[in-house]
Amino acid sequence: MAKSKVEKWLTSDGLTLLGGWAKEGLTDEQIAHNVGISRSTLNEWKNKYPDISDTLKKEKEIVDFEVENALLKRALGYKYKEITKESFLNPFTSNYELRVTKEVEKEVPPDVGAAMAWLKNRKPDQWRDKPQPKDEEDDSVVIVDELSKY
Repeated sequence: MAKSKVEKWLTSDGLTLLGGWAKEGLTDEQIAHNVGISRSTLNEWKNKYPDISDTLKKEKEIVDFEVENALLKRALGYKYKEITKESFLNPFTSNYELRVTKEVEKEVPPDVGAAMAWLKNRKPDQWRDKPQPKDEEDDSVVIVDELSKY
C-alpha cells in the first residue's frame, strides 16, 4: 500500500522542514506550495495532525518575536561596534591572514517610524491616526441601515 503524502511531513525531518519554512516567514500558502499541496489541504492537515499545527505555530511565533525585538531595538536606537579587518601576508607563515585595522563604536539613533509602528500596534487606542472615543457609536452601521430602506 502506498504511503500518503502527509506521512513524509509527520517525520522528524518533515516537521523540521515545515518549521524552518515557517521560521523564515513563509505564509501557509507558500508552505503548501513547497509541500506540493493546496492551502486548503494544509489547513486540513493542521486540523487533523497536531504535530504539523504545533510546529508551524511555534516557529511562526519565534520569528514574530524576533521581528518584534528588532523593531523595538530600532525604535529605541542602539550602539554597536564596527570592526574593519584587512588581509595581510604574514612573513613568518607565508599565509594571508585577517588583521583588525579599526574598531569604531557607532550609534543608530531611535527611529520615529519604528516607534510609531510599535505604538500604533501596541497601544492603538492612544496612537491610531484617528482615535475614536470609546463611547462613540460606529456611524457605518447607521449608514448601512439607512441605505437598506431604499
